[in-house]
Amino acid sequence: MDVPAQELEREPSAFNEVGFTRLLEWLDDGTESHGATYLEIRRRLVSYFDRRNRPAADELADETLNRITRTLETSGSIAVTPPARYCYVVARFVLLEDVRHGRRSVQFDEARDSSSFEAGGPPAEALDRERRSDCLDNCLLKLQPEQRELIVEYYRDAKRQRIDHRRDLAAALGISMNALGIRACRIRATLETCVTGCAKSA
Repeated sequence: MDVPAQELEREPSAFNEVGFTRLLEWLDDGTESHGATYLEIRRRLVSYFDRRNRPAADELADETLNRITRTLETSGSIAVTPPARYCYVVARFVLLEDVRHGRRSVQFDEARDSSSFEAGGPPAEALDRERRSDCLDNCLLKLQPEQRELIVEYYRDAKRQRIDHRRDLAAALGISMNALGIRACRIRATLETCVTGCAKSA
C-alpha cells in the first residue's frame, strides 16, 4: 500500500469527485470524450515536465490539474481557450515553483548537520508525511475491496513497467486503458479528499 502513498503525499488539494467531473467537462470543451481528453492532457503534461528533467513529473502534472480544478470550483469557468493552452500556462508556474523549491531543498540539506535532529527531534515535514501516510492507510481500508485492489495495482511498479502493467490490468478487467485511467482517477479523487480531511483533523 506504500506505492500509492508516494503518489499522494504532496500538498493537500480540493480535488474531489465533483471537481474532477467539472474538470473533465471543461477539458472536453463541449465534446464528450469519456475522459480521453483528460488522459491525453495529463500525458502531455507529464511529458512536459519530463523534458525539463523534473524527477516527479507525474506529481507535477497532477498538481497542475488540481490547481485548474480549484480555479473551476472557485470561479465556475475559465475564459482562456483552448483548455490545453491554459493547462500549459499553469504548468509553467508549477515548474518554476518546483525548480525554486528544489534549489532551497538542496541548500538546506547541504547546510544541515546531524545535531539538529538530536536537539529538535524529527522535522515537522517528516512528521506531516508520516501522518498523511497513516491517513492514506486508513482511507484505503474504507474503499470497497475491488476499488482498493485496483488503485494499488494501478500505481504499482516503476514508471517504465507501469504502462505494461496497466495494460495487463485493463485486459484482466475487460475494459479499455481509457476506462481504467478514468476509474483510477475517480478512486484517487475520493482518496485525496479522505486523506486531506484526515490530516486536518489529526
